[in-house]
Amino acid sequence: MAVCDSLRKAGLNEDDLGSAELVLAEVLNNIVEHAYCRRSGHVEMTVTLRPDGLYCEVRDHGDHMPQGRPPNLPPPRIDPPRQLPEGGFGWHIIRSLTTHLGYRQQDGWNALSFVMPLTGFD
Repeated sequence: MAVCDSLRKAGLNEDDLGSAELVLAEVLNNIVEHAYCRRSGHVEMTVTLRPDGLYCEVRDHGDHMPQGRPPNLPPPRIDPPRQLPEGGFGWHIIRSLTTHLGYRQQDGWNALSFVMPLTGFD
C-alpha cells in the first residue's frame, strides 16, 4: 500500500503502521462492501500527519451510511471453537483505534474522518 510506504518514510513506527493499515483496510472494505455494493465508484483518501496523530479523511460517492452516522454496534459474540464469525468486527476495530470519528454527506460525497493517535516515531 503506497500510503503505508509514505508513512514509513515519515518515520511512523511498526505498531502505528500496523494500526493505520488495519483501520484503512477496514474503512476501504466497508466502502466496497456497503457503499458501492450496487455500483462501482471512486474513493478519495487524504492522510495528514499532525501533532495530535494521523488525520484521515476518506470520501466516496456510494450509498450513505444508515441513519447518517457510522454504526456503533457491539462486536459479535464469539463462542470458540464452534463459532468464529466471519465479520462484524470492522467498526469496533475502527472505533477502538481512532478518535474524533466523524461522518458527513456533502455535495454527493460521503466523508468519513478520524484521527489515529500515534505512539511515537522511529
